[in-house]
This record gives sequence, structure tokens and C-alpha cells, in this order.
Amino acid sequence: MGKPRKSTDSLYFGTMAGPPKVIFLIPLLLCLCVAQDFDFFYFVQQWPGSYCDTKASCCYPTTGKPAANFSIHGLWPNYNDGSYPSNCDPDSQFQPSEVSDLIGRMRKDWPTLACPSGNGVKFWTHEWVKHGTCSESVLDQHQYFESALKLKGKVNLVQALQDAGIYPDGSTYSLNSITEAIRAATGHTPGIECNRDESRNPQLYQIYMCVDTSGSSIIECPKLPRGGCSSQVEFPSFGSESA
Repeated sequence: MGKPRKSTDSLYFGTMAGPPKVIFLIPLLLCLCVAQDFDFFYFVQQWPGSYCDTKASCCYPTTGKPAANFSIHGLWPNYNDGSYPSNCDPDSQFQPSEVSDLIGRMRKDWPTLACPSGNGVKFWTHEWVKHGTCSESVLDQHQYFESALKLKGKVNLVQALQDAGIYPDGSTYSLNSITEAIRAATGHTPGIECNRDESRNPQLYQIYMCVDTSGSSIIECPKLPRGGCSSQVEFPSFGSESA
């Protein structure tokens, strides 16, 4: 008598009465899709004066010193509970050819300040691989970067702050006044993140706005990030000296 064959009924759709049917790995495919779902984006802009005014300092990009303006850090998929997906598709790499028509705007609005000086490609690669790949169910690579650039154009953060008497001149302002100024301009409450200057004073570093899953509309944040700010924060200048 031959060796008993182990039942494989659970692998097939239908019963064993008929011929075996093709095995569809639907649960596996569903898992792969769910892994890339998310609830909203954080659209994060950083103040270059605060990036540079630390012990680590900064290096201007090879394309030249950025403007004294908030620049894009990233467009980050997030979950409502505060966690986030990352590095969702190791086979999807940043391809400059995919965004060739956007490169000029990316150099202006999404510059790198990391050392050593670079042309931005390393920075954009990191943002795409870590964050952008987790939104591929909604945005392809071109759409991802274009969406961030369009969001940048929707709100002039420097103007919003200046309209409230808040200037990047090294003065100290209340965290509440900064929050209210941006809420007045956007209609939504921002997340504010601070870092520390060389003297360990808190300074305005990054501003988070929440965006719907289409990557196009600013929304009220389901979850605000922890900002590490004090009640009073410095808004440093971004001068003309070399970095």
C-alpha cells in the first residue's frame, strides 16, 4: 500500500470531488496591498535657518544657497494611531528620469542641506524609498513629487507668520502664536517641531500639515506629532554667510 497522501483541501477553492483548481494566493496578495494602505499624509516643511543653526551645521547644495523660505522635507504616509509605514517596496527605486520635468522646482523647493554638499538626488531617493513607496497604491513616483510641490504652493508659511508679526530674525515667540498664525492662514491646526541651537535653545524647525490620502487637500490632523517645543521658541534667521 502506498504512503497516505496528506490532505490539501484547504489550499483549494471548492471540494476535492472535482479536479484540483488553480490555487489563487488571494490572502497573500491582500496582505501585500494592505501593507501599503495609510490614513493620511504629513506634509513636512523645514526652516533652513534652524537646520543649519545646530552643532551639526549644514552644507548648501551644489546648485547654490537655498532661499530664506520653508522648504519641503517630505510627504509621509501615516496611520491615525501615530505609527507609519516605511520602505514598502524595495524594488522601487528613485528614478530622476521619472521626474525630469520637476527637477528645477525640486531644487528650489525641496533642496538638500545635508553634508557633504549634494545635488538633491540622495535626499529625494531617501524620501521616495522610505515614504513614497508606501503611497504607491495612490501616487506613482511622478505624482508623489508633484503632489508635494503643489502643496508647497498652497500655503506661504513665511508670509503667514509675518502677517502675525513673526519674523525669522532670531527673536523668540510663543508657540501658541506660531500655531495660531498658521491656523489662520490654512484653516487647520499645524504640528510644530523644534530642534535645539548650539546653546540648546529651542527653535522653530519643522511645520507639519496633514493631507488627505489623495495627496491634494489639507485636512485637520487626526494625530499631531510630538514637537519637542517649549512655550517660547526662537525663529532664527537664515543669513548670507557660507555654511
